[in-house]
Amino acid sequence: MKYEILNTEIVEGIAMVTISRPKAMNALNTRFFNEMDQLVGEISQNKDVKVMIITGDGKAFVAGADIAEMVNKNGEEGSAFSRLGQNTFSSFGKMDIPVIAAINGFALGGGLELAMGCDFRIASTKAKFGQPEVSLGLIPGYAATQRLPRLTGMGDALYLLMTAEMIGADEALRIGLVQKIFEPESLMEETMKIARNIISKGPEAIKKIKNVVRQGMEMSFTDGEKLEAQEFGTLFGDGNQGKEGMTAFLEKRKPEW
Repeated sequence: MKYEILNTEIVEGIAMVTISRPKAMNALNTRFFNEMDQLVGEISQNKDVKVMIITGDGKAFVAGADIAEMVNKNGEEGSAFSRLGQNTFSSFGKMDIPVIAAINGFALGGGLELAMGCDFRIASTKAKFGQPEVSLGLIPGYAATQRLPRLTGMGDALYLLMTAEMIGADEALRIGLVQKIFEPESLMEETMKIARNIISKGPEAIKKIKNVVRQGMEMSFTDGEKLEAQEFGTLFGDGNQGKEGMTAFLEKRKPEW
């Protein structure tokens, strides 16, 4: 597939993906979802890529779904468009590598839902966040009703969903919607530093951390403990990365992953 919306550059094992529809403030349309699905498949097969970063071109990360595409859909078509986005954003969680949202500007509606589908979020101090769907007589369609309360707690989630209030980076950080904020001019540099830090760790451990946490969120605490213990054990013994990491620590050297 020829990519018209997504620009990708791979540097130092990091896939930098830029959403580029600046005239539409990077609004999400069917073409975007098809391109992102294709790209996720390609990056998942590329063993040289250790981290994926998603950001936006211009003053928006993503300002929402493409209303011009949605306005004439009937109920069945609306549900299909919702499932299309849900499946795309859920695919980030199924990747073995960390997926980081570098939020450079407006992250509204579907844009915030895209960011929440990532493993964590780094934002510019100038970024703005919100779920404005109720202002259009709609509800979110790409899993904000499910992901937002899991990230912020029910009260903050319902407040944002019901009021359509737009919040700044400081408030997003306070409620746990983003993990770090940086000045706009240093956002990508700092996000790259975080990605490099992750790459320096045990790659199999990073993969398992993502898998155990994401699966555990859907399990009882007891079942999550069992999964953790099982995966913990797989990293022990000769030929496994835990053995190398612990040996390197005792020998006061860098591990060879």
